[in-house]
Amino acid sequence: MTDSVGGPIIAAQGLELVFQTGDGPVHALKDVNLNIAKGEFVSFIGPSGCGKTTFLRVVAGLETATGGTVSVNGMTPDQARQARAYGYVFQAAGLYPWRTIGGNIRLPLEIMGFSKSDQETRVKRTLDLVELSGFEKKYPWQLSGGMQQRASIARALAFDADILLMDEPFGALDEIVRDRLNEELLRLWARTEKTILFVTHSIPEAVYLSSRIVVMSPRPGRITDVIESPLPRDRPLDIRDSAEFIAIAHRVRQGLRAGHLDE
Repeated sequence: MTDSVGGPIIAAQGLELVFQTGDGPVHALKDVNLNIAKGEFVSFIGPSGCGKTTFLRVVAGLETATGGTVSVNGMTPDQARQARAYGYVFQAAGLYPWRTIGGNIRLPLEIMGFSKSDQETRVKRTLDLVELSGFEKKYPWQLSGGMQQRASIARALAFDADILLMDEPFGALDEIVRDRLNEELLRLWARTEKTILFVTHSIPEAVYLSSRIVVMSPRPGRITDVIESPLPRDRPLDIRDSAEFIAIAHRVRQGLRAGHLDE
């Protein structure tokens, strides 16, 4: 699925990004072409430094492309950022320790000028979505790492943007917690029908979560493969033992290997 009725929700054409550094130019992204339709879950996987996070930051308007074009909901990334078209979940939860969990989720709503009653409704709804009901008055230090990351997801969901950008949000968590949050994220995606862009270094995580997997090469970051997942949307964890799952993981691994051979 690459196009929706009104065209892709995110479209990159010939996208390039070169950073100018004291040691000379660094070519972070090269000739990236990708359309993402509304409601897709697209994972980006590749070696460290391949431009996965950089691509997310360009979409978010946090970095500016030096070549090509990218549009978000038919707008430039800057316009989309000002229109609050997306929520962003970083690698670390980034919660303010002096604010309660409810206060952290409420913060973007306060900045955007939502009414107090609307803030309360949205905080309650997003806490329910991430299964943190009852923790509104707790402080971040009173929660586990996995619960903090769920609170970070709730904060990104609170203002109900159509797009969720997730930069390796579960990378620092142990495997058991990570598995549970993967399951919860799939349930959340099914309930909200958000468009999700997800950066990961984990092949099993990319295959388990995604409707499509974008495999990227070492710097300069290029797309070496785009894999459409044949897996059903309803995915129990034990689907990872299936022949289909293993075949997709093998193709991802081949794409990563091919990217290294092309260096």
